[in-house]
Amino acid sequence: MAALLGLVLTACNSGPAAEKSAASSAPAATSATPPAAAKKRLLFFGNSLTAGLGVEPEQAFAGLVGQKVDSLGLPYEVINAGLSGETTAGGRSRVGWILRQPVDVFVLELGANDGLRGIPLASTRQNLQGIVDTVRRRSPGAHIVLAGMQIPPNMGQAYATEFKAVFQEIAAKNHLVLIPFLLEGVGGHPDLNQADGIHPTPAGHRVVARTVWATLGPLLK
Repeated sequence: MAALLGLVLTACNSGPAAEKSAASSAPAATSATPPAAAKKRLLFFGNSLTAGLGVEPEQAFAGLVGQKVDSLGLPYEVINAGLSGETTAGGRSRVGWILRQPVDVFVLELGANDGLRGIPLASTRQNLQGIVDTVRRRSPGAHIVLAGMQIPPNMGQAYATEFKAVFQEIAAKNHLVLIPFLLEGVGGHPDLNQADGIHPTPAGHRVVARTVWATLGPLLK
């Protein structure tokens, strides 16, 4: 799953005659006009769901959120760091590289591939915690949003139940903002998923984007 990795990143001059006239009768300016404030950085870090496997980048939920941010004139650049096939272990190994520059909002969408592969939940829990710890160390003031996931009971109902609980536990332990279930209203709906039954269609991504925005929007505003 999860493809978040396509990294997405988004003056008024006086006339020369006026400047020449002013220069002859006034002291030189002591400093240049200050540049516009730098945009804050909103980073989506995930797997093929974030990357938008099977759809155009602008159709994936991260791209749609970026369009919403732009339309509202919010001071954020949106970065899509989704990578197809990423597990929590892979994410933990690359998050430090991704955070070479600090971020202001970090959306963590990983774990689904762990669940589909039946990876021990202790490892998933440890890796998610490791990613959170790295974000807190590299970008101490960042808001961290955790996307909750659920899986079908292919690995047994007990595994599926505990898998869902991992995200709730990590969010509670670290005081993270939690999206209860990223694929709410999309998972299990054939008309909103591609032929693999896993990755959303463009219409499915629009539903996911609304789910994400309901949690993320208040943070950005």
